[in-house]
Amino acid sequence: MTQALEVQRVTRSFGGVRALDNFSCVLGHGEILGLIGPNGAGKTTLFNAISGFASPDSGAIQCHGHEIARMAPHDIAACGIARTFQGLRLIRQVSVIDNILLCMGKMIGESLQSIVFRWGACQKQERAKQARAAEVLRKVGLEDKSEEAAENLSYGQQKLLTVACCTASDAKVLLLDEPVAGIAPPMIEQVLALMEGMRSEGRSIMFVEHNIAAIMQICDRVIFMDAGAMVCEGTPERVRNDPRVIEAYLGR
Repeated sequence: MTQALEVQRVTRSFGGVRALDNFSCVLGHGEILGLIGPNGAGKTTLFNAISGFASPDSGAIQCHGHEIARMAPHDIAACGIARTFQGLRLIRQVSVIDNILLCMGKMIGESLQSIVFRWGACQKQERAKQARAAEVLRKVGLEDKSEEAAENLSYGQQKLLTVACCTASDAKVLLLDEPVAGIAPPMIEQVLALMEGMRSEGRSIMFVEHNIAAIMQICDRVIFMDAGAMVCEGTPERVRNDPRVIEAYLGR
């Protein structure tokens, strides 16, 4: 059986510095995999390589058995991968619900021909997507903010919205870059609950996080990275107690 995501011996260098050094890992179906490590360990570079923002120099990346390395980001997204970034990438001037709707994929009404000849189908799809977007916002507790501009949300709510946008997509593999960084504990619990809900739907999640408590709480498996390479992997408890992790990261 193929994995949801498989990274095979990927290398990526910047100016002679290897940000990824022959790195390999797998993400199973319905698994939450955490990536930890110090700044500069290569975690975000790995996300960029998977999502097409930094093509690997060598190696292979497969999503559900299909090779995606060196594809354009929009083509990789079409293969069923969605991601967030450390910096919020919402469309800040438009409404919260419109941010959700924009993540739901192509609509019939985007074609002029469809508008003319398939008006009824366009209307039906629009109503279905509006209902689905409203349900996503209800699940994350932002339904009362649906018509507000995204920029008017608190920082924690904006973080929650970025993850909710991934939920609204049809992506089966989600790459979440520091989804709970810098937000208050109650909002952290909301984000983690949302991630657990996505796992229960059969989605696979790889996420980078410096909040070790969050990693320990939600992950099925953890990888510790340093200098672009995997140092160790295993259950959260096993990785947390690894002497190399304690010395290089957790003990700082």
